[in-house]
Amino acid sequence: MKKIHFVGIGGIGLSALARYLKKENYIISGSDIRDTKITKCLLGEGIDVCVPHCPENIKNQDLVIYSAAVKDDNVELVEARKRGIVTLSRKDALPFILKDKRVFSVAGAHGKSTTSAILASMVDGSVIIGAESKQFDTNMFYRQSNNIIFEADESDSSFLNSNPYIAIVTNAEPEHMEYYNYDYDKFYDAYRTFLESATIRVINAEDEFLSTLGDMDAIRLYPSHDITQIKTVIKNGEPYTSFVLKDLGHFEVWGIGEHIALDASLAILASINEIDLESTREKIKNYRGIKKRFDILTKKEGYALIDDYGHHPTEIKATMDSAKVYAQLLNLDKIIAIWQPHKYSRTIDNLEGFVECFAGVDELIIMPVWSAGEEKREIDFVNEFKKYKPEFITSLKRVGDFIDLDNSKKLNHGLIIGFGAGDITYQLRGA
Repeated sequence: MKKIHFVGIGGIGLSALARYLKKENYIISGSDIRDTKITKCLLGEGIDVCVPHCPENIKNQDLVIYSAAVKDDNVELVEARKRGIVTLSRKDALPFILKDKRVFSVAGAHGKSTTSAILASMVDGSVIIGAESKQFDTNMFYRQSNNIIFEADESDSSFLNSNPYIAIVTNAEPEHMEYYNYDYDKFYDAYRTFLESATIRVINAEDEFLSTLGDMDAIRLYPSHDITQIKTVIKNGEPYTSFVLKDLGHFEVWGIGEHIALDASLAILASINEIDLESTREKIKNYRGIKKRFDILTKKEGYALIDDYGHHPTEIKATMDSAKVYAQLLNLDKIIAIWQPHKYSRTIDNLEGFVECFAGVDELIIMPVWSAGEEKREIDFVNEFKKYKPEFITSLKRVGDFIDLDNSKKLNHGLIIGFGAGDITYQLRGA
């Protein structure tokens, strides 16, 4: 099986798998509904990418792998099945891709991309994550190694197919419950099965669910007393978090906040199973953050622009706490949050949390919901968020270093931070 076609190759997760298999000497092709920065980069890397989907893209491939967003009536899937070509979802393709590897599999509702990227700065191996590491400038970095640092996805239970050698769980907060039919036992059983399938387990033992796994053999992190002396330092305008972990001594990692110290600590506890402590302490300094996670796009006197992927209240609250610290350290006079809600279902399921997570913001600007293919549902943002007196815009534009809103208002001072997993990132970057 040498020729593999990816339907939906422009996605951040599927593109990483395509890149990895190309490095493993497979002949890779792919398609997507539109040109994006990712599809253009893949073309530049020698992968044959076609836009849009069409039956002619299916030729003599041995296998077709498709993203979770691709439906059964997709013309390429229909053509592949008509020809008798094996078709696998991303989830079902993972055992084939990760076979016989030592997988450092990182899961959790929040922080898994960051934890994976921090771990990748310390443990030598290939890296497959659902974000772009600034250290490697990609979502897939290849090494001739049996190790793979892999960001595992619980949204469709595909983390159960990740063949973990070391399983790391940052938290098990309920998310993507529509996939689990809002069955909490089914959701938590998936996490339990994921952990049980690993040789070594590293968990945040203060998570509400993970704290119940007392009989499971695991390396446990108790953040409230295992992580101490947390402080933020600014070096050349860049934020770093300094902390002490258990009896292992002092560490320093790029980023701001207790959640960064937590993610880094889980990665450290996993890495010291592979490398010595002093190497871990030095190598973690190579981590430079990941794109779209407290991603500082511009900073100058009196102004900073940050792009953040946060699309759940827990993530937004943690990032808001970091933003308050950063604004204070840079003497920025106010914080303006621009929020593009992601999915009607997520917004409605967590509406109370979204109302509360922006506490302390000086101005809140709300964009239309990024539907991610969902049917439109009515949400009374005006009434629900009235305590913030929010502004509503349809789009924004990056002009130089600053942001123009569609009502002609210019944002050119204070800390401006955009939240969302939709296209807000491209608008903030002027892409």
